[in-house]
Amino acid sequence: MSAVILALAAGAVIGLALGALGGGGSVLAVPALIYLLSFSPVAATTASLVIVTLTSVTALVAHAREGHVRWRTGLLFAAAGTGPALVGGALAAHISAAVLTAAFAVVAGAAAVRMLRSRQAAQDTVTVRPGRAAAAGAGLGAVTGVLGVGGGFLAVPALVGVLGMRMRNAVGTSLLVITVNSLAALTSRAGTVEVLDWTVVGPFVGAAILGAWDGKRLAAKVSGHTLQRIFALVLLAVAAFMLVDAVL
Repeated sequence: MSAVILALAAGAVIGLALGALGGGGSVLAVPALIYLLSFSPVAATTASLVIVTLTSVTALVAHAREGHVRWRTGLLFAAAGTGPALVGGALAAHISAAVLTAAFAVVAGAAAVRMLRSRQAAQDTVTVRPGRAAAAGAGLGAVTGVLGVGGGFLAVPALVGVLGMRMRNAVGTSLLVITVNSLAALTSRAGTVEVLDWTVVGPFVGAAILGAWDGKRLAAKVSGHTLQRIFALVLLAVAAFMLVDAVL
């Protein structure tokens, strides 16, 4: 199968995840680029940031039009997490790959269990306290920095479980967090962008953007409770795979 076809297929799946669930894009993009498209790990993570940034912006616009983005909370999350993410990134250099992988699996699994056990809030928490949102964002930034992963799959559980936000609004708001964090990370890697194979990355991005629109439509048709359970099950699957990979 040609690289372009694989890129189109993988991009569509990742866009669907970002549009419907508000996260999971970078988690799916990096292994797809490495194992399906033969990218090096450095090129894969850089390409993933390009793909996730552009796709998240597209999905964010769609969710914002429906009023499902809590801008103040999302910006607090992104701003509060910047410093801790830098510190966490420095600490990560002194932690083994196996420990980081296992830590990721534990965090993802715990977030999934919390979402499966929690109930939807009666109404969206539009009166979120800035201090609480900033504290949650700082914690999210620290975990993201240490584990070296995108924040969407952690931001959604935090917005739902910690701040009591409805799933639909958590999805839209997490896209804002993803966009800001991805842009910041991409800026720091600007010198590596020219080595990317744009004949593959281009179709990947195009398919992901189209998939994000389909994902947004899917989110409008499926109940927030169902989306929450789907997201939790995806997290559990990722956690189980990475834990096995870390142990074996």
